[in-house]
Amino acid sequence: MQTDCLASNPKTTKYSGVFNQAKAPANSLKISIVVPARNEARNLRKTLDALRLQTDTCGKPLNPLNYEVLLLANNCSDQTFDIAKNYQQKYPGFALHVAVIKLPPSKANIGFVRRLLMDEAYRRLTAAGNSNGIIASTDGDTFVDNCWVYHILQEIEKGCDAVGGRILTYSNQKKARLYHLRDVAYRSLLARAEAMIDPEEHDPWPRHYQYFGASMAVTCPVYHQVGRLPALPFLEDNAFYQALQRMDVRIRKTPAVKAYTSTRMSGRVKVGFSEQLRRWSGYTRYGHTQEVEQAEAWIIKFKSKRVLRQCREEYLKNGFYDQEAFKKVAEDLLVNPNWLHKELVANQYFGQFWENVRKKIGRGKWGKKWELVHITEAIIAFREFVNNGPVNSFQTDPV
Repeated sequence: MQTDCLASNPKTTKYSGVFNQAKAPANSLKISIVVPARNEARNLRKTLDALRLQTDTCGKPLNPLNYEVLLLANNCSDQTFDIAKNYQQKYPGFALHVAVIKLPPSKANIGFVRRLLMDEAYRRLTAAGNSNGIIASTDGDTFVDNCWVYHILQEIEKGCDAVGGRILTYSNQKKARLYHLRDVAYRSLLARAEAMIDPEEHDPWPRHYQYFGASMAVTCPVYHQVGRLPALPFLEDNAFYQALQRMDVRIRKTPAVKAYTSTRMSGRVKVGFSEQLRRWSGYTRYGHTQEVEQAEAWIIKFKSKRVLRQCREEYLKNGFYDQEAFKKVAEDLLVNPNWLHKELVANQYFGQFWENVRKKIGRGKWGKKWELVHITEAIIAFREFVNNGPVNSFQTDPV
């Protein structure tokens, strides 16, 4: 199905019908997977193979009527659309729906295209009578694991509302890889420390730190609840993750949901993973260092988050909380306790409250007290913490 959705007057164009000619979804449809693709001729067959050959953990193929793939070739100058159409014809039993679109410059970005696709996935799932269906997302240069769909379904069935998949990259000799691996180590240790200090029942250890468009999923009710994917030209997945956190959505970041993505530095967006790799590749040349927030600063924030969560629960239940513990948190975070109290009682969700706290300390004295350090220094400190346990490191006894 080829669709040209660019009218003579782009301001009046409606893009919601891009998949109107696609076959109606099966009543058994559980998960709709969206794939934005722009000039992905080189990678696309492997991406589609990975999605078509989904199995359970015993290697048994998944029921092809339980999931579908919506692929939108947008503003391509290569054979992406033709490859996708040929693939669709070659494997008629694979529920692959393909469309092509030419967007005006103001809308020719990953944020608009992914939002359009996720909205369409929501429409198809609810039209099939599955109001609790799952919208999943990956990319045209990404190859999901054989059990990717299976593990997403499993986590949602356990009671989670969103799933972030682990995104891995292939080994290469590029200069940027060292910086990338350091960043992964730092963020992974952050996730480990947070799980030790402020554990969440729905996202237990082992877990990771990622929730990105190349490997993410969300239920239809939650997608609607948070106001859909934010309309941003880039980092739309980051903004969506923040929206989920603000509303206390149960997000599972399980290492079982895996995907592999390219490490190209000629990205399709102005800001993203490819741009970060390109920036890292110039660090050695220009004498830049990779600096991050200190481990001890993060430990204090995780401790504070745990105590504030407890105070909020006590307040909602009893109308009061531990004043001494609360004041200690305000002191540690370098914020006014009166402001902190007003925020605690004013916000409907803990996630929104904690986001406001993080923004507040980001504009205050925190940055002056906790100056950035080289990433290797922070990694060493974090490793010492997770190896020794929270009691012996950084004086992290309960406050």
